[in-house]
Amino acid sequence: MADTDPAELERRIERTRAELAQTVDAIADRVSPKNVARRTVAKAETSAKQFLVSVGDRVGDAVGVTPRPAKLAGEPDDLWAEEQPNLAPVLVGVGAVLAITAVVMLWRRRRR
Repeated sequence: MADTDPAELERRIERTRAELAQTVDAIADRVSPKNVARRTVAKAETSAKQFLVSVGDRVGDAVGVTPRPAKLAGEPDDLWAEEQPNLAPVLVGVGAVLAITAVVMLWRRRRR
């Protein structure tokens, strides 16, 4: 029987140990608090960026502003020089509404 060869059994045991060690290392890496926090922060950043782009698009649609294309190398500076409306007051208003909403929600939750 070839399966009972001691040298072959030792090789199989060592290979299994190496595979098990790799699996345990991969699990430890996946559940380490540092890596979990890093992945969570990256996911939150991505979600926040997508939310901001969505809000920007909706505000632009509401105000009637179309997004300006990116400037390519070699384009003259005055190619896209048309007057753009000032969105600062709109964005400040949106921020104020969000802040007031958050305060009201926290106040209501605290009263319970």
